[in-house]
Amino acid sequence: LNFQTMVMDLTGMEIANASLLDEGTAAAEAMAMLLRAVRGNRDTFLVADDCHPQTIEVLRTRAVPLGIRVLVSRPDQFEADDRTIGAIVQYPATDGAVVDHRAVSDRVREAGGRMVFAADLLALAVLEAPGRIGADVVVGSSQRFGVPMGYGGPHAAFFATREEFKRLVP
Repeated sequence: LNFQTMVMDLTGMEIANASLLDEGTAAAEAMAMLLRAVRGNRDTFLVADDCHPQTIEVLRTRAVPLGIRVLVSRPDQFEADDRTIGAIVQYPATDGAVVDHRAVSDRVREAGGRMVFAADLLALAVLEAPGRIGADVVVGSSQRFGVPMGYGGPHAAFFATREEFKRLVP
């Protein structure tokens, strides 16, 4: 309960799940959840090229059996249309850059897609909460708060989203 409450507070989201395997897996679960949530014949998921490389690879791998086209590009070059399921941005980026993704979020949402932010929990203590700047889902690693690796495996991930998706959360 404390973990979920902290995640909700820092992300600006309405609900948070218990931990998932790692950040890449949480991002892939967000993509799959949005595929189930959006209406219409949508098959494209936009991925910021400044996401962590391991997250991009997990998204590409998980997209294949779901029939999702993953397009990797700079977020300011995202071209969302009626085929767009959603998009993911890294906040801050893998190189540490902090970018305001409001315009990207607006474009993706105007096309009927949804936004995923892969965020650093500790950075969210000082950055604006993704839920206030266009995120529909926020995922990331909990390692920054000292959560140790379990049995040598990856660090636990967090997954937070809007109330409207509560029946679809992994």
